[in-house]
Amino acid sequence: MNNLKRFLPLLLCISAGIVLLSSCGGSGRPTAADPGKESTKTWLTYNDKKSDNPFNVRDFKGQPEGPDLVLIEGGRHVLGSYEEDLLQSRDNLERTVTVATFYMDETEVCNIHWLEYLHFALDSGQQYYEAALPDTTVWEAQLAFNDPYVDHYLRYPGFRYHPTVGITWRQARDYSQWRTDATNKQLAINYGEDDEVAKAEAGERIPLESGIVLPNYRLPTEAEWEYAAQAMIGLIEYDEMHIEQRLYPWDGHSTRNPYGRRQGDFLANFKRGRGDYAGIGGHLNDGAMITTYVYENPPNDFGLYGMAGNVSEWVWDVYRPLSFSDMDDLNPVRRDGFLDDASPWEYVYDSPESSQFQTFISNKTRVYKGGSWKDVAYWMAPGTRRYLEEDSATSTIGFRCAMIRAGKSY
Repeated sequence: MNNLKRFLPLLLCISAGIVLLSSCGGSGRPTAADPGKESTKTWLTYNDKKSDNPFNVRDFKGQPEGPDLVLIEGGRHVLGSYEEDLLQSRDNLERTVTVATFYMDETEVCNIHWLEYLHFALDSGQQYYEAALPDTTVWEAQLAFNDPYVDHYLRYPGFRYHPTVGITWRQARDYSQWRTDATNKQLAINYGEDDEVAKAEAGERIPLESGIVLPNYRLPTEAEWEYAAQAMIGLIEYDEMHIEQRLYPWDGHSTRNPYGRRQGDFLANFKRGRGDYAGIGGHLNDGAMITTYVYENPPNDFGLYGMAGNVSEWVWDVYRPLSFSDMDDLNPVRRDGFLDDASPWEYVYDSPESSQFQTFISNKTRVYKGGSWKDVAYWMAPGTRRYLEEDSATSTIGFRCAMIRAGKSY
C-alpha cells in the first residue's frame, strides 16, 4: 500500500503525459499521409476490394523531391531595388508582399541539359526540334572575333555546365513543359503501379491523385525570383527581424569577398568596368570573359548559385512599369495586360488604334532579372528590372525553373 502511495504521483504524471500527447497529434485524426482506412464523413471503406467501385486512396509521403530543386521557404519580402534609380524609370518602387514556399533550380539550365532536350525533341518531329534550337548567332558581332562561340559554346564538352543562352522566353516555357513530362514519366516508371507504368510508357498523363508525380516545372514569377535571389533568410535576427537589407544576394555593399582565403575575389561574374571583363592576365579575378561554370561562385543563403552575374534570367511576368503597385500582395504575378484600360493616364500598350503613348511594351514583353557577364554591377541588384520580347534571345539571358510546393499553406 505504501509503495502504491509512493508511485501514485508518478502514475498520474504518466497518465497526464499520455493524454497530452494524444491531444497533440496522437489522437488518430486523419492526415494527408495517414487518412485512415475509411472516410470520416461517410464511413465508406477506402480501397475496398469487395466493392465494384472502390474509392482508392494511395499511400502518400509528401511531394517527391525533383532533381536539382532547392526548397525556398516563403515569407514576407520587400520588392524593389535599394540601388539608386539610375534610369529614372520608377518601375521598381518598394512594395511589401508575401511569397509562398516553392522550389527553384539550384543552377541555371546548362548546355548539357539543353542538348538532352534536343536529343528527345527529335522524337516530336523535325519542326519541333528546329523550334527548340538555340540561336547561336547571338554571339556574332561585326567588330569582334566571337566566331568560336557561335560553333562551340552549345555543343563543345568543355562548355557543358555553362548556362544555356540564345534561348527565347517561349523556348524556356516549352522546355519547362517537356521537363515536366519527362520527369513525371520516369517517376511513374520507378514508383507507379502497373497501370500507371503502362500509361507512362504510352505517354499518357499520370493523375495528380496518385501522389507520385510532380507539379509542373515553370519559369519563376518575378516576385519569386527576387525573393530567392536576396535570400534574406540569412539575415534573420531575433523574432521576424532583419537588422539590415541586402543590395546583392550576399552581405555587405561590395562585390568582393570579405572573408577567408578568397578575400578580395569577386563574388560574381560581371563586367568590372569599361572593357574589363575578367581582370589582368596572371591573376584573373572573376575568371570568366563570357559565361562561367555554374558552380564557380559561392551560393546564396538559400543554396542557389548564380543569382547575380553570369547570365540574366527570364521570369514569367509580362513587363509593366507599375507592376509592383498593381499586383496582389500575396504571390504577386503580372500575367498579361489586365488593368491596362483602367490606367488613369490611358496608356495603350501595342495598340495600333491609338495615337497616344505608343510604347515598345506589349503583352509579349517579358521581364528578365539579374546581371550577366556583360553587365556592370548595378544590374546584379535583385530589384532591378529589364524587359525583352518573348521571341527574342541574347548571349546574356538564360533561365532556371521553379515549381510550387503542393499541399502546404505556407
